Amino acid sequence: MNSEELIGKYHVPAPRYTSYPTVPYWDNTFMGVDAWKESVRFSYDESNSKDGISLYVHLPFCESLCTYCGCNTRITRNHKVEEPYILTVLKEWDLYRSIFEEKPVIKEIHLGGGTPTFFSPDNLKLLIEGLLKDAIIHPEAEFSFEAHPANTTEEHLITLFSLGFRRLSLGIQDFDPLVQLIINRMQSYEDVKIVTDKAREIGYTSINFDLIYGLPVQTLDGLKDTISQILSLKPDRIAFYSYAHVPWIKPGQRRYTEKDLPSIELKQKLYELGRGMLTQGGYIEIGMDHFALQTDSLYKAQVNGHLHRNFMGYTHQYTQLMIGLGVSSISDSGYAFAQNEKKVEDYTARVEQGLIPVFKGHQLSQDDLLFKSHILNIMCKGETSWEQSTLKNDAFQAGLERLRLLQEDALISMGPYKLTVPPQGQRFLRNICMALDARLWANQPKTVMFSMAG
Repeated sequence: MNSEELIGKYHVPAPRYTSYPTVPYWDNTFMGVDAWKESVRFSYDESNSKDGISLYVHLPFCESLCTYCGCNTRITRNHKVEEPYILTVLKEWDLYRSIFEEKPVIKEIHLGGGTPTFFSPDNLKLLIEGLLKDAIIHPEAEFSFEAHPANTTEEHLITLFSLGFRRLSLGIQDFDPLVQLIINRMQSYEDVKIVTDKAREIGYTSINFDLIYGLPVQTLDGLKDTISQILSLKPDRIAFYSYAHVPWIKPGQRRYTEKDLPSIELKQKLYELGRGMLTQGGYIEIGMDHFALQTDSLYKAQVNGHLHRNFMGYTHQYTQLMIGLGVSSISDSGYAFAQNEKKVEDYTARVEQGLIPVFKGHQLSQDDLLFKSHILNIMCKGETSWEQSTLKNDAFQAGLERLRLLQEDALISMGPYKLTVPPQGQRFLRNICMALDARLWANQPKTVMFSMAG
């Protein structure tokens, strides 16, 4: 079967596996705030002094809506919302701090959005200093933030650098003016170059660019021009994502229709063009959707087997406990997940009541922990192995049977107790994990829940 036939065969809705179980398959009955706090406390006591913890802060505000975006955002030009929101996030952090008996060791902070650079440098300083107050910074700590090239100032870069940030991610997507118009995401090559050059001058050590293939009205020539310009700036890593068309979740995507999207065949060509240009440009493919230079920590983590994946995406280091702060953020204790209220007003009200603002979550069963470990291995290492005793698990056996189909297409190789993903299977990581996803197969969705694989 040739590559085009494989793409067609496996072009099905599939989760992105930033967690297992994926959010739609969390238990219907919320575990409860008290049970969540107990899970956090247990994980913290078990791992804080050894590995430290990660903090993800969701900063939801944007001045305009990027129609392709699948994130939880609040569109406003009223910057008076900044300080009250920051103070609420810090109150939420205080609620978590009250659970801990020892100082937190902060190993990762990531500011996501929305648009973190919507916030003024002074308010970002207020946030970070509040998070780090009476905390210990891990010697291998990495702080990172997402930024819009068109509104990131030198003051933003200097302020965050002074607070310990060394990595930033710039959302670019495509430089083609027609694509930018239809997705309402306007920034020029010059905007990106100015921010990139200034960040390097200040001392940032890792710069990521986000690119998307499969966007409405995207063309091969347009993407080729975009990547040519990207390569001239030589970012340390590049995320090359497939556009996720989910208008039933994100109504902003109804600005265009499926007729504006590339066909399956064109989308395949866009991917192959981008992948080829990036690898020829010196980038190594990392896990799923990511490329990095050999000097970058993400590449080094893949080589030494330390690559990790969580709700923040791929990271070069592991923490068992990740606490999500801010509206809609998701936390992971290693044993349970919990998500915050999705509306700013509901989130704020819960925090003001002195309550950790989670509204749903999931306690992992022993089976969940089993499948989570294998899916993480496939996503991060391109292989996984198991003991003979694992074969007694009926759900695992059923997963192995589903994997035989991918083996027949040479997308995986399987031994008695091991699965390995060859280079030709790397594009199909979502499909491979989906075959092993016991919860998905036990509860087949009646409606479309995920974006298309590939």
